[in-house]
Amino acid sequence: MSSPARNVRPAPDPLIAELADYALGAGAISDEALDTARWCLADTLACGLLALAYPACTRLLGPVVPGATLPLGARVPGTRHELDPVQAAASFGTALRWLDFNDTWLAAEWGHPSDNLGAILAAADWVSRHQAAGAPLAAFATPLVPRRSPLTMQDVLVAMVRAHEIQGGLALANSFNRVGLDHVLLVRVASTAVTTALLGGTREQVIAALTHAWVDGSALRTYRHAPNTGSRKSWAAGDAAGRAVRLALIALTGEMGCPSALTAPTWGFQDVSFRGRPVTLARPLGSYVMEQVLFKLSFPAEFHAQTAVEGAIQLHPLVRGRLEQIQRIELTTHESAIRIIDKSGPLHNPADRDHCLQYMTAIGLLCGELTADHYEDRFAADPRIDALRARMTVREDPAYSRAYLDPDQRSIANAVQIFFTDGTATPRVVVEYPLGHRRRRAEGLPVLQAKARAAYAAHFGPARADSLLALFADRAQLAALPVHEFMSHWVG
Repeated sequence: MSSPARNVRPAPDPLIAELADYALGAGAISDEALDTARWCLADTLACGLLALAYPACTRLLGPVVPGATLPLGARVPGTRHELDPVQAAASFGTALRWLDFNDTWLAAEWGHPSDNLGAILAAADWVSRHQAAGAPLAAFATPLVPRRSPLTMQDVLVAMVRAHEIQGGLALANSFNRVGLDHVLLVRVASTAVTTALLGGTREQVIAALTHAWVDGSALRTYRHAPNTGSRKSWAAGDAAGRAVRLALIALTGEMGCPSALTAPTWGFQDVSFRGRPVTLARPLGSYVMEQVLFKLSFPAEFHAQTAVEGAIQLHPLVRGRLEQIQRIELTTHESAIRIIDKSGPLHNPADRDHCLQYMTAIGLLCGELTADHYEDRFAADPRIDALRARMTVREDPAYSRAYLDPDQRSIANAVQIFFTDGTATPRVVVEYPLGHRRRRAEGLPVLQAKARAAYAAHFGPARADSLLALFADRAQLAALPVHEFMSHWVG
């Protein structure tokens, strides 16, 4: 009897095949998801434009080698950069995440699904500009098969829904943070899948690209936690988006994949990086994540603290004249908030402060608002902030933790109460659902639009801001726009 060949390549891991099929069009997408994607696009562009006011961000944008622009390159919104799609994805991916103000997904793993927009817009603009000019497309000097029809903003909205679903769907059941890995892994996986499909990849090519996304492993969460908390957390998602486009372009040359990237014994992702656990999907891929996604509308704060800050701002009128009389501040929260953002002791930089529950709550109590400027060194030097932090206690309410994980609730509850030295106390303010939650979507949409218009006006001026916001007023008209025409409105 002959022995089986040892080098026969296996069929692709079933999960990878399922992700590829979904990226290529399997699974229904709801009208609600597409409508939410429209406003997610408006919000994410606003976040990217706001970040352009910060030199620490803008110095990381643009070509790696100064002056290396690309004819018919992908544009970076708010700037005059025209770059290869890999660097354009990295640049806008960095800007949109810089201020921690774009959308959020909270589950077993956390993340920001609109981080994928850096890759989606860069790939779509690059393709569309070449189509409009009648210019051939190539990756690594390999001609690419042209798409059968021009890309429109409908393609972008669909890609956004699918990227949200892949990233958020994987986050529902798999806690990469518990093994020390960072959630930008899921940005790379989701962006790789949808951009390979968006660029016209076949099923085999999408699968190959996805296998390489998993073989890349993941960044460590080191840069999100003391004593190493730093600004890498603001460019890590952009780095993942750029890498995703590069993997897509590699696959489109016909480069082979690694079919059992997840499940190969000893050498696969699950054994090497996930302590032998299987990577799974908790539910079929559809439209769930975009429908349920959380928008940061009121202030740029790590999302587990959003409701705490909202409660603190409600209490601001009651405490602003009695700061010296505060004996203690009780914060009641959920387990994930304690694990990620419960911090005492010195905070060394803005990246440290915007991931500290106590710091953000103190700003809400002290100022009645929270903006990105409140994380800067010049504001953090105010001694009243640390004085308030020193009086805070943080405890978990198990009911909050259960509701956080309940797929029918998905609450992010926090409670704040202030006790004074004379024995009096404020009401205990409980906020279960932040303004950007699906349960408060109707209430939040006008705030999202106002946030977007203010960001557009700050960068482009009020008159142009009105015309930019008008692009989103009618979804059918937006969807019909060729991508390169849409992107031309955002040139800085």
